[in-house]
Amino acid sequence: MDDIFNIKDKVAIITGGGGVIAGKMAEVLIKSGAKVILLDLFEDIVANRATELSEFGEVKGMVCDVLNRKSLEKIKDYVLATFGRIDILINTAGGNKEGATIGEDQTIFDMNMDDFKKVSDLNLNGSVLPSLIFGEVMAKTGSGSILNMSSMAADRVITRVVGYSASKAAITNFTKWMAVEMAIKFGDGIRVNALAPGFFIGNQNRKLLTNEDGSFTERGKTIIRNTPMGRFGEIDELMGATLFLCSDASKFVTGIVLPVDGGFSAFSGV
Repeated sequence: MDDIFNIKDKVAIITGGGGVIAGKMAEVLIKSGAKVILLDLFEDIVANRATELSEFGEVKGMVCDVLNRKSLEKIKDYVLATFGRIDILINTAGGNKEGATIGEDQTIFDMNMDDFKKVSDLNLNGSVLPSLIFGEVMAKTGSGSILNMSSMAADRVITRVVGYSASKAAITNFTKWMAVEMAIKFGDGIRVNALAPGFFIGNQNRKLLTNEDGSFTERGKTIIRNTPMGRFGEIDELMGATLFLCSDASKFVTGIVLPVDGGFSAFSGV
């Protein structure tokens, strides 16, 4: 039986290329033989990341604004001229803003609508627009895999992160919608799925989950209590699911949101 996880010589674009998750995904894909184009808004960050990853295989870092159609079109033209196709798109670009997060001494009525709009724009439209630009290439060739990033906050109320939660819920819906659209109108060779990571400690949430001495905050303890495996995840533990959804191992899988969460989404808390 052929290796159904084989992605050798596939061409993959990863947005949010300066992020930790994007960098690890790129490493796994490169080591598996894929040619990876990392996109990020900041030139120094994406250039350094590409340099770090170049020891594993073929990778290029490029500056791109995922909310700018012309910027994305320029990347598309380059990739097609250089590699001739686009096989994989992973949308990891996203983030949060303080004004779209409810402080411990605040209520939802203190939310900053400008920040809410910015978070929604980046997390939702920052995946929708690349999916349209690069997905159209896949539609013309009849093959490809798009992988979005949803969240535990998409269908459960994770307190405080109101803007992030709303935008990730929209990503879940868009993933399913585009999966159906692509399959019905462009054939069974194009798949659109999403990952829903559980709780991983990173730079964005470290202060929310851990104290300066490394112990867990009350929020961190609550998450652990509601995670049957009793711990936070490691970034490496997202990579098997990533490779699965990018390869022919999942060729009859589309429109799903795959939790990688230590059982958090299955647990009632009781």
